[in-house]
Amino acid sequence: MGLDILPQSNEEYGTKEYWDKRYEKESDGTTFDWFKSYDDVADMFRELIPDKASRILMLGCGNSRLSEQMYDDGYKNIVNVDYSSVVIQQMKERHSEPRPEMEWHEMDVRALSFGSDTFDVAIDKGTMDAMMTSKGDVWDPPQEVVENCTKEVDEVIRVLRKGKGTFIYLTFGQPHFRRRYVTRPGTTLEIKELGEAFHYYLYIMRV
Repeated sequence: MGLDILPQSNEEYGTKEYWDKRYEKESDGTTFDWFKSYDDVADMFRELIPDKASRILMLGCGNSRLSEQMYDDGYKNIVNVDYSSVVIQQMKERHSEPRPEMEWHEMDVRALSFGSDTFDVAIDKGTMDAMMTSKGDVWDPPQEVVENCTKEVDEVIRVLRKGKGTFIYLTFGQPHFRRRYVTRPGTTLEIKELGEAFHYYLYIMRV
């Protein structure tokens, strides 16, 4: 990753303008993945999503390879959303021929335009984390951060099929910072710690 596309401050990770500019500079087929690659979590994902025909919503897809790797692993019914029109256009062009069944939509994860109870699985790999990069006390985050993360999870719960929907959230965020957003009435939460020297966490919310 070139230094010219790194933000001046962490807060920029939470702005649409930063991502549009970054993706414009990365239009040569660049990919970037937060945290683990699909190979690192594939066995867990296959266990969590045993039905390869499941309708999967990828939240804040960016130019990650996660969707293409899952598609190539047999998960053909993947709908990708990101609020950067730049990256959505890039990804449409990149994958339209080799992976024609995947969908790409410019959309804000805090205000999804899909109907209720329409997805089996929703996956967030670093998207909520990007919304948490504003200045402030990590133990007592700014109200805007709380509202943004709450809206995302509200929308995820709305679009997941009740009784069988699963929200999978992969993050470096420790439970005492993240549990508040993924603990909801009528749902169950499982947390898996991954990694050795540096830990990642997989939050599994079932609605």
